[in-house]
Amino acid sequence: MHWIEFTFWPTAFAIASIVCAVVALAHLLLRHHDYRSAAFWTALVVFSPLIGPLLYLFLGINILRRRAKHYRSGTYEPWLDPVPEHPLPFPSESSEAQEHQQLAKTLDRISRFCFTLGNTVTPLYHGDEAMPRMLAAIRGAQRSISLASYIFEAIGIGADFVTELSNAVKRGVQVRVMIDDAGTRYSWPPVVDALVKAGVTARRFMPNRMILRLITMNLRNHRKIMVVDGKTAFTGGMNIREGNMLARKPAHPVHDLHFEVSGPIVAQIQRVFAEDWAFCTNEALEGPLWFPEIPGTGKTSAIGIVDGPDEDMEVMPAAFFAALNAAREEVRIITPYFLPTLTLMASLRLCAIRGVKVTILTPAQNNIPLVGWAAQTLYPELLAVGCRIFESPPPFDHSKFFLIDGVWSFLGSTNWDPRSLRLNFEFNLACHDPELGQLLSAEMDAKLAVSREITRELLAAAPVQQRLRNGFARLFIPIL
Repeated sequence: MHWIEFTFWPTAFAIASIVCAVVALAHLLLRHHDYRSAAFWTALVVFSPLIGPLLYLFLGINILRRRAKHYRSGTYEPWLDPVPEHPLPFPSESSEAQEHQQLAKTLDRISRFCFTLGNTVTPLYHGDEAMPRMLAAIRGAQRSISLASYIFEAIGIGADFVTELSNAVKRGVQVRVMIDDAGTRYSWPPVVDALVKAGVTARRFMPNRMILRLITMNLRNHRKIMVVDGKTAFTGGMNIREGNMLARKPAHPVHDLHFEVSGPIVAQIQRVFAEDWAFCTNEALEGPLWFPEIPGTGKTSAIGIVDGPDEDMEVMPAAFFAALNAAREEVRIITPYFLPTLTLMASLRLCAIRGVKVTILTPAQNNIPLVGWAAQTLYPELLAVGCRIFESPPPFDHSKFFLIDGVWSFLGSTNWDPRSLRLNFEFNLACHDPELGQLLSAEMDAKLAVSREITRELLAAAPVQQRLRNGFARLFIPIL
């Protein structure tokens, strides 16, 4: 008994620690492509050979491979078509026009979708404007509704959605709702339970299955998609929660931005939902009920960019890199979380060095303080080359978009942080439309007018305690 207590268990523990550390280090060396993140995890595994591998398993490793083609129904895959010489609908042979065409061709190759013409993309400001438009669309639905959200509260404005979705089912509309499992834990009661009770077909994305869910809990479906009758879509960064309804003066108000979309691009948005739904339920959404013929409605050229920890991994960073490389005059970024990858940091710096005006807006008081503190450690190297950085005052601004030369707009669910750029399932639209660019630039100008510009002198004058705090937070960037 004494031998087991004093010799066997310590020896077994030591052997288990060594085996776990060796396995984790082997995986890091063979599979982990981000060397900054790999260095962080290597140090953690070496200095904590049991806890480190466990944390790496839960937070640092992607074990998900969905075999995405299995969920992409149909034999025809338009993204395999040759890229057209002129994806954008203007024949001009000027050097500027050719540069826009080249970026369009690059995005066409990066994305598995193709550019579509004749779309309309309308910004919807805050929940006060977006939510009533979405509810009106649900009330007007005649055939089908698909809805995916990261967070969907069952109370407040969320309760209105539950009611209208239930009414749509009673009218004979086919309704499918998918909520990320982690997102359901932001509020009580769980909205999936409320939807099912109301007769709506609803599922959790990657629901809790004990140990398996612990391993995949860091992989979240962050997409926000709603498609009505296969012809009208809503997408962007807005969750369905009471905090977005500013006119109601919620306890935790959130500024945000969403978009109403019509035209051929809606089929790509619907396809992304259908793939995720098939993954959750094995039900294929096909045919004219979900994919009707869609006529052109406007003059926005757009392409869907899908990103996630499966076969679409790191597509979004590549698209952002291509856009930054194509910038000639101005780059404007609004994001709630600003922790870009090393490559994107270098791209932003090079933009400024080339003479491109780079402006970044992020919240002064982040709802995840560690992210805000870590972000401040990245400011000096951007400010040093002429980038301008602003911090917006409360309430927290969850808006996100990315503008290139006032003509290109990247909008959707993606944040500029490691979670969005590597771990989450995300969806963005890349749009070529000067009028849309002007609208979003005006929105950014309004936000900049009430924001504080961060300067090198301001950072240098920060108390040493604040700089130490920020430096400590920076150590966790790979997992934020």
